[in-house]
Amino acid sequence: MRHSSKHHTLCDACGKSDAQIRRISRSYVFVIENVPVVSCPHCGESYLTAETLHEIERIKLHRKAFAQERCIDVATFS
Repeated sequence: MRHSSKHHTLCDACGKSDAQIRRISRSYVFVIENVPVVSCPHCGESYLTAETLHEIERIKLHRKAFAQERCIDVATFS
């Protein structure tokens, strides 16, 4: 993220300087293990296939049927 001044930030998408940083709470507590990722040894890029993304969405929709409850640590970004 690029900064143009103390209070305004340049938008990475459009480049305009009106973007502001907001602080929100967001839950990242649902973990899916063993997700297949395509990794290219030539360029170093890694990505998920459309099929994998669709399966992730299906798992998220029905997570109660797939998930096993585990304890997780919570950290504050500062």
